[in-house]
Amino acid sequence: MFVYADNAATTAMSKAAANAMLPAMGELYGNPSSLHQKGREANMALMGARETIAKCLNAEPREVYFTGCGTEADNWAITEGARLGALAGKRHIISDTIEHHAVLHTLRRLEKQGFEVTYLPVHENGMVRLDELEAAIRPDTCLVTIMFVNNEIGTVQPIREIGKLCRERGVLFHTDAVQAVGHVPVDVAADNIDMLSLAAHKFHGPKGVGALYCKKSIRLQNFIEGGAQERNKRGGTEAIPSILAMAAALKESCAHLEENMEKVSAMRDRLIEGLSEIPCSRCNGDPDHRAPGIVSFCFEGIEGESLLLRLDLAGICASSGSACTSGSLDPSHVLLALGMPHEIAHGSLRLSLCEYNTMEEMDYILSQLPDIVRTLREMSPVWMHKLETMEDPYLAVK
Repeated sequence: MFVYADNAATTAMSKAAANAMLPAMGELYGNPSSLHQKGREANMALMGARETIAKCLNAEPREVYFTGCGTEADNWAITEGARLGALAGKRHIISDTIEHHAVLHTLRRLEKQGFEVTYLPVHENGMVRLDELEAAIRPDTCLVTIMFVNNEIGTVQPIREIGKLCRERGVLFHTDAVQAVGHVPVDVAADNIDMLSLAAHKFHGPKGVGALYCKKSIRLQNFIEGGAQERNKRGGTEAIPSILAMAAALKESCAHLEENMEKVSAMRDRLIEGLSEIPCSRCNGDPDHRAPGIVSFCFEGIEGESLLLRLDLAGICASSGSACTSGSLDPSHVLLALGMPHEIAHGSLRLSLCEYNTMEEMDYILSQLPDIVRTLREMSPVWMHKLETMEDPYLAVK
């Protein structure tokens, strides 16, 4: 059996997205900035896609800006929040320790430019605490950026409450919602969100396209110079095929959101229940506030890379954490932020699901993974030493 369980890294493109892409690769070949018929046809399609995405977010079309990816949208939102803050004499930003590197690296760059960043702890469950956020807000705070759903452990932050607090204190609020949009309910108005980042390939759209939602009252500066596209804010001819596919994928995901959440959550819970029976294992993230499709576990005594290779040989695609840092030998910064020791964080596994998966696939994973963990532990001198020091080693090998 083949099982694709790495949907947090990327998803398979849906038929709806592929079908929406085809016309733009054929008769809709015009440049949407051109005034002639072909240009007008492309522009009408572009406007339709913008309206579709805005509707899915409960936003206005003019508040949606197309980007090349979620990372670009993160960079744009955070640098703009910082720029607007500096103009008002405010140079303090608040984030947390488990953000995606698209956020963390942008913040580090701003720190070199004289901004001060407060990184909130997330404690064992990966949650930001509202009282700690409130205490961190200062008169010179210009931006709070907290991700909606963590890409490694699946913890869902209290976004609506965070947004409300920021709104009351007059601070801009940005959320990296790359792992949230299309998977959990997102309403930029009800959630008090000022800026939001998303990426198409996380909800069955194509790679290389994303979007930034920016509340209409925020005056964005040009992010890419060179043309009048995206209301003069981001130069470069729009990728019409990808944008149309993204809109179609998001529309389909939102139309079936409730049933997909129910199906995927059931598969997630099956995995958590089964994997929890493996001795010396740990499920990471908050047990209640968890995205439907992300399961994160650590297994003592093994290396995550070896685990992934063995799973691959069994036909199971998984990851040890963020795909954007898969080449790094360091343990996940997310798991370390939860207070996990390095030696345990190295044995991490992320299984991420979508509505295309089946319960039979979950059963197959559970039929393979315990034996793989047992085999790897038998090869590990670290694990054998642990057995020698355990009061009841039988529990570790049952």
